[in-house]
Amino acid sequence: MATTSSRSDPLDEIRFTGPVEFEGGIHNNSVLYYFATSPFYDKTSNNEVLFQQGLNNPNMMQFLATREAFEGRLRTMSGLEFIVAQEPAETGPGAGTGVWVINKQTRRKRREGEEDEIAVHSVYYIVGEHIHMAPSFADIMSARLATISNFLSNILPSSASVQAWSPATGRVYNQPSTTTAGSNSVKAITASAQQQSQGSRQQSDIGLPTTRDFEEALYLHEQYGDQYMDENPITGRPGEFHLSSTGRAKVNLSAAAAAKPLPVKLPTINTKVADSPLTSKATGKETKSPKIPGGPGKLKRRKSSKAAVTPS
Repeated sequence: MATTSSRSDPLDEIRFTGPVEFEGGIHNNSVLYYFATSPFYDKTSNNEVLFQQGLNNPNMMQFLATREAFEGRLRTMSGLEFIVAQEPAETGPGAGTGVWVINKQTRRKRREGEEDEIAVHSVYYIVGEHIHMAPSFADIMSARLATISNFLSNILPSSASVQAWSPATGRVYNQPSTTTAGSNSVKAITASAQQQSQGSRQQSDIGLPTTRDFEEALYLHEQYGDQYMDENPITGRPGEFHLSSTGRAKVNLSAAAAAKPLPVKLPTINTKVADSPLTSKATGKETKSPKIPGGPGKLKRRKSSKAAVTPS
């Protein structure tokens, strides 16, 4: 019997290989007997009880002839058993994958006509001549979480060592230096990038625009270069501000001008004739003297009475 690990190791970390002198190899009628030679086998199971009965009782030998007869007898018993759950899949005529799946389970008999209650404890698979124990779901999740936690603990210090922050440029990440021998070109590129980053930081510290600032300005110009702050001015007084174009349809002046020309505004012609001495009529009010306050009033003319003259 040969194993790749010592017996003190957990069962799910053992790869068992059976004895070389196993006769006939692994096939349909010998796979359970081959599994019985491994440390995963439990001698208190119904498999061992049935095997010992077949060796000591000639009437029970028929159940040891084939795997179908052996498993059929196990299904009539209650207790712990090892049974083939999956046979090798056929990939071609007479060619299989060579993978056997064996369940360790407990069978509890119920009333007649009802299916047995089965509780699977562990799963084993045979690949070639090696027997492995399948890990449980809890072990898989525990291993995955431990791997993720290990990667995160390594990433956080590395990311903190290659980042820098300044008010002008924000958060900048530098490429980590390589230690591989013969990578002079990569080291030169990394050194030049670090020098440019340091130069950019020095320029931002003294207030000079950097290449990053020019790139951001060009990007903002390309995105919002045709928008202006006075396109929609604010009107009103404090507390009652309104946008001047709110609720108004935006008119395309260029399209309106092309569709209909603007009318030309001509100067207004004065058609009234100016007053002149020849055309004006005397009204008697042109030379009216102004009234003097406190002065004498208007003199009244005395009417003269004319005597009637009788003809002689």
